[in-house]
Amino acid sequence: MIYVLIGMSLTFITIGFIVTENNAEYLLSGYNTMSKEERKKVDLKSFIPFFRKFHIVLGVSFLILGYGLNVINKNVAGIFLGVYPILAYIYFAITTSIFTGGLKTKSNKIGIFTLAGAFIFVIGLLTYGFKENKILFDSQKVEFKGTYGEILQTDQIKSIEIENELPNISLKTNGFAIGEIRKGYFKTKNGEVVKLILNSEQKPYILFTKLDGTKIYYSAKEKSNKGILKELKNKLPLSGYN
Repeated sequence: MIYVLIGMSLTFITIGFIVTENNAEYLLSGYNTMSKEERKKVDLKSFIPFFRKFHIVLGVSFLILGYGLNVINKNVAGIFLGVYPILAYIYFAITTSIFTGGLKTKSNKIGIFTLAGAFIFVIGLLTYGFKENKILFDSQKVEFKGTYGEILQTDQIKSIEIENELPNISLKTNGFAIGEIRKGYFKTKNGEVVKLILNSEQKPYILFTKLDGTKIYYSAKEKSNKGILKELKNKLPLSGYN
């Protein structure tokens, strides 16, 4: 997380210094698509210093607030990572509209509506991703609900066991990962692809190994993982419990 925070902070600050009056017509989004007549109406001499100050403040505050939240709560820090820049740019679009003809102009309206749409989309993804993937089971199957869920028939399961640690994860190949919540497919350092359905960092994890060697690591949010394993042993007739 800290490397992401530093990288994004430096990116914001760099953007603030890259754009100047001389290259704005090539680099400044929105301005570079305006006609010459429209550009004449933009007060670049006032806009560029505001643009630079905004990105410096955004970069510095992003790093400080993000790091502080990461220390307190990794999940909140993950939400901050996706939401804060969008909110900041919505504020930027509204406040800088005075330099480009006001909020009533078509280009400013499109920009603000686009950012608002992105904000709603991100909130939707976060809400869906943070929703707990419940685990349901009976004598014939195990079902993981929600994002990246699946149904395992009894004859597909080789073993169910407790693991105190996850394998060393090198990258996410297809999934959702914010803070302590990880769902989807991840590659380990030894090249193995495993599925993680982790609603929390609660340990120990429950490891489901399928007959084809596929591994699924599960961690509940509300229930105890050990309690879930005990229920599994009572309901699911398997010889591969450890």
